[in-house]
Order: sequence, then C-alpha cells, then structure tokens
Amino acid sequence: MSLEQIIAELADQADDFLAGVKDRAQARAALAEQINLDYFTLNPADRATVTEGVMAALEAEEFFGMEFFGDPFQDEPETEE
Repeated sequence: MSLEQIIAELADQADDFLAGVKDRAQARAALAEQINLDYFTLNPADRATVTEGVMAALEAEEFFGMEFFGDPFQDEPETEE
C-alpha cells in the first residue's frame, strides 16, 4: 500500500479515531497511536510523512472547526488560566 493510500484511508477514518478531539496536539497523538496499531511496519520517516499528510487533509477539510491560518503543523500554545 502506498503512503498516499494510507493517508487517504486514515483521513477517511479520522471521524472514528478522533471522536471528540478538537485540539491539534491531541489529534497528532491519536493519529500516531493509530499509525502504530495499523501500520507498525512503517519506518519513522514514512510515519512522519503520513502524519503530516493526514493533518494537512484534516486542515483542508476544516476538521478542527475553522480554517487555520499560519503553520497548521505547529502545536497550539498552552494558555495560562
């Protein structure tokens, strides 16, 4: 299976394994776990490529609620409460 196919498959399944997740950092962690479970044979470079590809697809679909301006792959800053 090509990396593009893996990216498309994970992006299609995102509603399931990212249910309730709206934070990009949590989404990355859940995505990494899903890749480890389903595609454990991928090398680290391919895992990074898949992660970036899926996150880009989710951003394009406005998965996180609105269009994101800036670097979509940068973790959100922590807010002080």
